[in-house]
Parts: sequence; C-alpha cells; structure tokens
Amino acid sequence: MASTAEKVERKPRYLELADLLRADILAGRFDDTDGFPTEAVLCEEHGVSRFTVREALRKLQSEGLIKRRRGSGTMIQPASARAGALHQPLSNVDEILQYARDTQFMFKERGRVTLPKKYAEQAGLEISGKWLHFSGIRTQTHDGLPIALTDAYVHPELAEAAQKIETARSTIFQQLEEHAGVSVSRVTQDIQAVAATAAIADQLKVPRRSPCLRILRSYLDDSGRAFEISVSHHPGHRFAYSMHIDVDS
Repeated sequence: MASTAEKVERKPRYLELADLLRADILAGRFDDTDGFPTEAVLCEEHGVSRFTVREALRKLQSEGLIKRRRGSGTMIQPASARAGALHQPLSNVDEILQYARDTQFMFKERGRVTLPKKYAEQAGLEISGKWLHFSGIRTQTHDGLPIALTDAYVHPELAEAAQKIETARSTIFQQLEEHAGVSVSRVTQDIQAVAATAAIADQLKVPRRSPCLRILRSYLDDSGRAFEISVSHHPGHRFAYSMHIDVDS
C-alpha cells in the first residue's frame, strides 16, 4: 500500500484549485463588484475541467466559505456567517493533511504513559503497555491564536520508531509511516462537546469551562491496530468541524 507521503505527492487537482481559491477568499481578492468567478471562468483561468471546478467549489462550500444556489451562482460567505471560526473539513486523510499544512503545530515528547482510561474506552481499546506521549498547541498561521490543544499517543509496539519522531516536522502519523513501515488504512473520529478544564483553558487562552470541541482520532493500520491515538480540544468559537454527505440518487 502507498504511504501517506506518496499520496500527498499525487494531490488531486481539485484540492489544488480549492487551495488557491481558499487563499484568494481569505485574502479578500474577490470584490463585491465582480463577485465570485463563474464555473466557466474558473475552467478557462486554471485550465481544468468543469468537474474539477465543481469538486473544488463543493469542498469550499463544505468549509463554509462560499454559498451556492442554482440560478444565482456562487457567493462568498461573510465572516459573520462563519461566526469568525475556522471551518475545517476533516473527513479523510487528505483533508487532515491539508489542515496540518494550513496551521502550525509545536509539540513535545512527554515520555511513556499509560493510555488514559477514558480515551481507551472511547476508542474501544484495551489498556496495555506504555504509550509514548506527545502534546502541543496548534495555531492558525495568520494570527497565531491557538485552535487546538492536542495529545497524541503512540502504540507501545512502535516505541523504537516513535523515538525517531522529530517535533519540528510533519504529522506524527506520517513519521510513523516512514520509520515503522505502517500505513494508515482507516481513521476513526469521535467528536464530543466538552467544557474546558482550567489546564486546557489556560493553554487555549479561553475562559475556564468555555465550550470546546473534542476530537478523538484513531489511526488504524491494515491489521486494524490503532497505532496512534490523538485527542484534540478546539475552542468552540474559533473552530467548526465541517463535512459533506453525498446523497445517493
């Protein structure tokens, strides 16, 4: 199976187009006079098919950046409609990687620990051995505000590979693919609204007991083993989880 790093090299054209359009939207490059370009204009400007344009626009719509109506074209959603929060799609590995590229994550190794019981139960795992613990703050690149406090735990069987993880490099699961020869086969996510504890609130720079979105993510290999567990707490007013659901006709 191809590694995640190899998958990134073959990034779909619609994601590349979505990246360009997202940057233009956030930079305010589409004024109120001309509005957002039509599908035909985007096809011509970027040399892509209408299918590619529609997939890119669908991704931006799922992020809450644009609104599309049949017969009315595409409109950019005002910041007020997005509640000033980062609308982040995290529905597949490519989107998780894009999230990692669009933000900054400074993490540190915290030593070997027993996987916290509440997270093990939530992920459906048996508690065994000492997992290597990493933690850190993820910030938005444009303003430096914290959007996540993340704790990541690496399976005891990958202890040797985990020792090679560099805290200034890419995502942990990508480095585990490189050093341990594992491949992400499936990612599960458990999302829950929680109140920020004093410690979490201090790290995220929010009031104590303010609403947070907690995402527990399990990275599974081909055998179904969860080789990494990550738990991220996001401040509710700065982060919104987005996804799209296709309805079969």
